[in-house]
Amino acid sequence: MAHHDDSQNPKGSFRKFLEHLSGAGKAIGVLTSGGDAQGMNAAVRAVVRMGIYVGAKVYFIYEGYQGMVDGGSNIVEADWESVSSILQVGGTIIGSARCKDFRSREGRLKAAANLIQLGITNLCVIGGDGSLTGANIFRREWSGLLEELAKDGKIDKEAVQRHGHLNVVGMVGSIDNDFCGTDMTIGTDSALHRIMEVVDAIMTTAQSHQRTFVLEVMGRHCGYLALVSALACGADWVFLPESPPEEGWQEDMCIKLSENRARKKRLNIIIVAEGAIDTQNKPITSEQIKELVVTQLGYDTRVTILGHVQRGGTPSAFDRILASRMGVEAVVALLQATPETPACVVSLSGNQAVRLPLMECVQMTQDVQKAMDEGRFKEAVKLRGSLCPSGLECASRLRLQLNGRELRQTNCNVGVVNVGAPAAGMNAAVRAAVRVGISDGHKMFAVYDGFEGFAKGNIKEIGWADVGGWTGQGGSILGTKRTLPGKYLEDIAAQMRAHRINALLIIGGFEAYLGLLELSAAREKHEEFCVPMVMVPATVSNNVPGSDFSIGADTALNTITDTCDRIKQSASGTKRRVFIIETMGGFCGYLANMGALAAGADAAYIFEEPFDIRDLQSNVEHLTEKMKTTIQRGLVLRNESCSENYTTDFIYQLYSEEGRGVFDCRKNVLGHMQQGGAPSPFDRNFGTKISARAMQWISSKLKESLGKGKRFVSDDSICVLGISKRNLVFQPVAELKKETDFEHRIPKEQWWLKLRPLMKILAKYKASFEVSEAGQLEPVQHRGPEEPAAI
Repeated sequence: MAHHDDSQNPKGSFRKFLEHLSGAGKAIGVLTSGGDAQGMNAAVRAVVRMGIYVGAKVYFIYEGYQGMVDGGSNIVEADWESVSSILQVGGTIIGSARCKDFRSREGRLKAAANLIQLGITNLCVIGGDGSLTGANIFRREWSGLLEELAKDGKIDKEAVQRHGHLNVVGMVGSIDNDFCGTDMTIGTDSALHRIMEVVDAIMTTAQSHQRTFVLEVMGRHCGYLALVSALACGADWVFLPESPPEEGWQEDMCIKLSENRARKKRLNIIIVAEGAIDTQNKPITSEQIKELVVTQLGYDTRVTILGHVQRGGTPSAFDRILASRMGVEAVVALLQATPETPACVVSLSGNQAVRLPLMECVQMTQDVQKAMDEGRFKEAVKLRGSLCPSGLECASRLRLQLNGRELRQTNCNVGVVNVGAPAAGMNAAVRAAVRVGISDGHKMFAVYDGFEGFAKGNIKEIGWADVGGWTGQGGSILGTKRTLPGKYLEDIAAQMRAHRINALLIIGGFEAYLGLLELSAAREKHEEFCVPMVMVPATVSNNVPGSDFSIGADTALNTITDTCDRIKQSASGTKRRVFIIETMGGFCGYLANMGALAAGADAAYIFEEPFDIRDLQSNVEHLTEKMKTTIQRGLVLRNESCSENYTTDFIYQLYSEEGRGVFDCRKNVLGHMQQGGAPSPFDRNFGTKISARAMQWISSKLKESLGKGKRFVSDDSICVLGISKRNLVFQPVAELKKETDFEHRIPKEQWWLKLRPLMKILAKYKASFEVSEAGQLEPVQHRGPEEPAAI
């Protein structure tokens, strides 16, 4: 019998795993504490539903630690429906407060007494490092607190025995992304969405008046939001707490701004983290910067402080999925905890949910602050992790054009081409490639309209200023076609010869991958193709072998999620209505599956998990049951190619017939709106970083062959650059062939399939759930400079 990988076979051995993971007789308390962050509600929802799913009682603790100290009506048992419709709401529905009382032992005594009354000995805390540290102190003192309560006659001896230890699991909710050990904290991605919405809006007005804008973003001790938004909007200058500017920065900045104006750039954008400092640890304020620009350069300058806008609004698709995964993992961690287990924090590494020792992470987070206070800034950046030095380097390389005299010309020409369907973020990738290429001394050539344009000779040299302002543009400015190079090989080879192209960067989806394979096969016949070639995956379908993510998928996912939110609202208004929504993706179910998770859908039909009429029947029955509760609406997603015969119309008609008298049905095909729109912060940032990395690879390959007239014929000179687990990796296309299902244009193994059960559990289906890789605590690791921190 073939060895079955269980992640592909959901009905396998995980069923056993969950059965001995019973929560019967256990009580879990969930609270949100500290500053609020978008996505906290998704985490609360996941904790409540997973807890109930495994048979535990789950309690809301309202108003953070204050509610725990005050007790009474602040601690209330939650049921399945009490977390309905909160997935798309920002902030936290159970409230959050800063709490002085909990800092004193008296306060913690009261809190312990309130928890014991309800038998709560498992705590799930969603908050920043302060909140998590508080929870850990509480855990350490627990048995002492109980003994004191027993001595004072507040509880009996038996309760002390029965509730002898407290388990604590944390999740980090903080828009600053200032917690060491996790790539992304809950709320960071949504805060970036708010910032980019504002920057995009400001750019149009700044452009009209030739203004300079100084934007202040949040981040008292952490520059993550400032750095990523600067990368994502192509800002002229950025100020961060961890990486203060060198002495004499005032002059450098003014020279840079005036050079940009001289190049006909009509606007300047400067981004400042609210905690920005200079090397002497003195604050650099947005007003100071404005004064400087006005007095030195006389530019019309405005300051915009974004403030609490960044905490508000609806959570992004990324934050909803992140929080849902973390919430489920947190419940599993609580159920597996023993008195010996240290308090842990559930975090994200690459696309893996992992558990880390809470106090080690808190300690590292505090070490960063200490290093900054003592002026050890390089160390602070290294410790921070999320601000990988490569991100800082990337930002400065894309910002500062060296004058021609400083550049060593390599006499190499590099072509950039977009292939396949348009995907948001392609332009950001082209911009990064062009600028990194030019700063490496190459001449960059833009190929218009894919391989077809290549064959026709639509090729022009492209300069530094030509790609200004491209990061925020959706679609593909170079133009893109699905045509494969196979029938144009002669012409393309001739054009490569004519323009002396020494390397090729291809940005695109599955067609780009097939095209790369065809060019690789044609190397024997055409020596023009014996040059380094690399492909960067960009497609909304996220179906490129060799990469867990592709540029454009996040933007499409947000579009789907936003639309589903609106449709859900319409369904709630009319009551008892079920919507069937068809998503794109070819045979790849990524958008349907992740969209369902982010929108809180009842089911998602995908090609990778075959279904039959019995499954459709059980979904209808499930929805019929649901209509008897207070949640009288349904949402079903269907991937466009999930089944030849069970079409969207068929499913719609089946549901309409079977649900007659109980619910009515509507259908909605989302179509090409999924390819459009301004790229999300994730796609701008991912496109920029991955493309810059691809250019570095091209430069190092070309450097090897300098003056040797070397022909590149080996497999490792024609690669796909993808993100796999937590690293950026170059994989030869020749090796990826065996991992590809060419008939259905998808990779044979897809990591996101292991999130299928998660969606089902949160929609109240029986499903077996795979717990995090080992279910063990991992050591906290420092990232190397190469590792992309949560791109």
